[in-house]
Amino acid sequence: MSEPINLQAWRRDAHDFEREIARAVVGQERAIRLLTVAVFARGHVLLEGDVGVGKTTLLRAVARALGGAYERIEGTIDLMPSDMIYHTFLNEDGKPRVDPGPVLRHGSDLSIFFFNEINRARPQVHSLLLRLMAERSITAFNQEHYFPNLLVFADRNRIEREETFELPAAARDRFLMEVGIATPTDSAARRDLLFETKFHDVDALISSLKEGVIDYRRINALAKVIQSTIVVSPVLETYVLDLWTAIREPAKAGIDIPNVDITRLIAGGASPRGMSYLIRAARVQAWLSGRDMVVPEDIREIFSECMAHRIFLAPVYELRRDDIIRSLIGGVFAKVPAP
Repeated sequence: MSEPINLQAWRRDAHDFEREIARAVVGQERAIRLLTVAVFARGHVLLEGDVGVGKTTLLRAVARALGGAYERIEGTIDLMPSDMIYHTFLNEDGKPRVDPGPVLRHGSDLSIFFFNEINRARPQVHSLLLRLMAERSITAFNQEHYFPNLLVFADRNRIEREETFELPAAARDRFLMEVGIATPTDSAARRDLLFETKFHDVDALISSLKEGVIDYRRINALAKVIQSTIVVSPVLETYVLDLWTAIREPAKAGIDIPNVDITRLIAGGASPRGMSYLIRAARVQAWLSGRDMVVPEDIREIFSECMAHRIFLAPVYELRRDDIIRSLIGGVFAKVPAP
C-alpha cells in the first residue's frame, strides 16, 4: 500500500528539484519553473530557442533529477516512424538482428523523450509522436507498450526552413506549453557559462547532479491530488472564461493592434483542451507558490506559454507572429479586469 500524498512535503521536494536543475543550467530560472510546472501537470512541452542555448542540457538535468530514463532523437528528412521503435542491423555472425529503438529501450522507466528539430521530420513521424503523447502507448511487435511516466519535449528549427514540415494544429495543441530558452542576459550567468570550466563538460556536469530528487513513479498520483485539492473559485472561473472569449474574439473585446485588421486576425485555436491545460498548469503554479487556491497571478504567470502556440493567425500576419501574439495577449489582460 502506497503512503499518502503530503502536498507540503512534496512542495519542498519540488523546490529541491528546481534548485538541483539550476546547478546545471544558469540564468534560466523562469524556464526551470515552467518545466517544473509541466512535470507536475503531466504536460508535454515545446521548446523554443537558438542553437547552443542549453535546451538539451536542461532536459538532461530534468531527467537526472527525476531519476527516470532519458532518450533523444534527431528530426531528419529521412527519419521513419519505425526508427523511433526499433532498429535493424547485422550482428557479428552476419545475421539480421532487431533491437529496441529509443522509445522502447527503457520501457515504463522512460520519463523524458526529447525530439530535437521536430519540424525536420515528416508528417508520418508526427503521427506516431501524436499517439505517443496522447495515449502514452504504442503498438509494436504485436504488443501494446505503455509509458505511464513519459513526458515528451520537442524543439523546432526556426532558422533553417529548408526541408521542414510545420507541426499540424493537432500536434501543437497536444503540448501543454511552448517555453522559450534564451541566452542569459545576466552578466554573472554569462561569465559563468564562458569561464566556469564545469559548464564545459556536460556529461560530467549532469553526473554531478543528485539523481532522483523526486520519484518519477509517484508523480502521476501526486498530480491527481494537486488537481483535486487546489481550488478554482467561481469568480476566477468567470475571469478565465472572459479571457477565453477575448482571445478568440479580440475585436469584440475592444483590442486594437497597430497595422492589424483585428476582425481578420484569428484563424483558430484557443481550444477547450488548451484552456483546460491552462487550468491544470495554474493549479500547479499555485501549489508551488504555497497556495491552496488559484489567483489571477497564477493565470497571468503561465498564460502566454500555455496559449501562444495554439493560437492560429491569418496567414498574412504569420511573419509578424511573435510581436502580434505578444500584443494580443497584453491587450487581453488590459481589457479583461482581474477579480
